[in-house]
Amino acid sequence: MSELQKFRLINKIEGISFIILIFIAMPLKYSFGFPIATKIVGMIHGLLVFAFLYQILEAKKEAGFTWKETGFYTLLSLVPFGSFYTDKLLAKKMITA
Repeated sequence: MSELQKFRLINKIEGISFIILIFIAMPLKYSFGFPIATKIVGMIHGLLVFAFLYQILEAKKEAGFTWKETGFYTLLSLVPFGSFYTDKLLAKKMITA
């Protein structure tokens, strides 16, 4: 598995964990008084963010991302559903490569 494929995979997993954190765990905490949801999902998401950052740097080396692309993909990871747009861009990049 190439570093770019690994990055696409961790990007999707991190994006899904972000969606779960925002749209499931946070409402459970703030609307229903279930704070353990954010503790568990938040910790998992935090670990995935570190994995994302590591993998984007590895993919940058192998795939030749510019710093602008790397920054753009990182910014997209901070936006809900942004990781899915990143995956779409990377799929196009893999087809043309």
